[in-house]
Amino acid sequence: MKYWITTAFICVVSSAHVFAGSGKPNIIIFLIDDMGLMDTSVPMLTDENGRPKRYPLNEWYRTPGMERLAKQGVRFSNFYSHNVCSPTRVSIMTGQNSARHRTTDWINPYKKNGRNGIVPSEWNWEGLGKGDVTLPTVLRQHDYTTIHVGKAHFGPDKHEGADPRNFGFDANIGGSAIGHPQSYCGRKNYGKGSRQAVPHLEKYHGTDTFLTEALTLEAKTEVDKALAAGKPFFLYMSHYAVHAPFNSDPRFAANYQGSEKNPKAQAYATLIAGIDKSLGDLTDHIEAKGIAENTLIFFLGDNGGDAPLAGTDDISSSAPLRGRKGSKWEGGVRVPFIAAWAKPDPENKGQKKLPIPAGSIRQEIGTCYDLFPTILELVGASAPAGHAVDGQNLGRLLTGQSDSEHRNEFLNHYPHPRRGESHFFTAWRTGDWKVRYEYFAEGNDRYALYDLANDPSESNNLAAKNPEKLRSMMLGMVRELESRNAVYPVKDGQTLAPVIPKEKNS
Repeated sequence: MKYWITTAFICVVSSAHVFAGSGKPNIIIFLIDDMGLMDTSVPMLTDENGRPKRYPLNEWYRTPGMERLAKQGVRFSNFYSHNVCSPTRVSIMTGQNSARHRTTDWINPYKKNGRNGIVPSEWNWEGLGKGDVTLPTVLRQHDYTTIHVGKAHFGPDKHEGADPRNFGFDANIGGSAIGHPQSYCGRKNYGKGSRQAVPHLEKYHGTDTFLTEALTLEAKTEVDKALAAGKPFFLYMSHYAVHAPFNSDPRFAANYQGSEKNPKAQAYATLIAGIDKSLGDLTDHIEAKGIAENTLIFFLGDNGGDAPLAGTDDISSSAPLRGRKGSKWEGGVRVPFIAAWAKPDPENKGQKKLPIPAGSIRQEIGTCYDLFPTILELVGASAPAGHAVDGQNLGRLLTGQSDSEHRNEFLNHYPHPRRGESHFFTAWRTGDWKVRYEYFAEGNDRYALYDLANDPSESNNLAAKNPEKLRSMMLGMVRELESRNAVYPVKDGQTLAPVIPKEKNS
């Protein structure tokens, strides 16, 4: 695997805060809803030499906050979340692949979604609850203040998962069962009175404060409370943006007016600019507090992009990758990922433990459920006995080292329909190869096999041409599913487990 490293200016400033002698780093997970791999001015993909390669959408967006973070940290070109939001969010919290925790689809806040008699009844619609082992529960046991700000979507209304305080967060601002806001506008009270109203932000009602800004202001307040208590903090900064509705953020509208792109695409771009400003503002805030050297930021998306750039699955905010949010293609699961210290300082104790090369790019596969073991290892914690962890510690890769034990693998199990289509698929990537199995297709149409190194847009299905590789990949997929006790869709009362192709001449 190749990776590319540039040098960046390193500022050395002594930290003004000492956290009760613990020396533990602050952790921020900065999660964006529906952000595509290309929804940034930071190039996430690389050329054949491992150098950043710019695409048209990288020229369209203006994201100086992301550029700043990438310049002082590491990007992954092959980072994966699940293809819809709730599975990824539960995976981040638990360190488990969705096939294991079984929240394999987005959680409808009010009724169990799916097609009766087809979607597996055992799928975990209720999401997280009080008895679950989560990242905040473990960190709180290690003296962290745990803060949730923004979108939750961990469980349905009137269930434990609707309130993040039920599974380890000390504070919850803005989080509930809903998956998107009715409105981003303070003048419209963020949808007050509707089912999609954003809670806890009454002080901004009737003002011009955009939702993204209100959540950022609240995050700063909660960080200050943790500092006043003399404790390290874990901030799960989970923006509702850039999910629909595509309300234009007036602070950035002028940047995109006059473009050839449609008004919804322009509005979407302002939402991207808003979360970028939030990232920069939050970084500036912790730097002003003297804790930037001791604060590690993980920036990522929760699934593929859903920008209103075109009306097909083939053109999206993940182009040149094929597909979008929810789809079976790479564009549905490949997401932006950056990890960096808020202010690099090679003399900082925490940074000596995890020195991240500035401006670096990794080609190895990382996943949303890798954050759980990576963070726990950094803070000297571990998951309780009996809690299965599918994620891998990314520590060596983050520091620019090779890791011979790292498994370049990702499993996306989706036994559900999507947007009226009978998707019902499982996809398995290992190395440069990807196999996909569709449960309701017949015969050879069930299978797709791609060599992503030579065909990143998944245009050339090699299943028929390379039956031995197809069989090998399907055996690996089934092994992964069975090891996690996955559930499958049903047809006429019968469970549809994947069918492995027969050996040639058998």
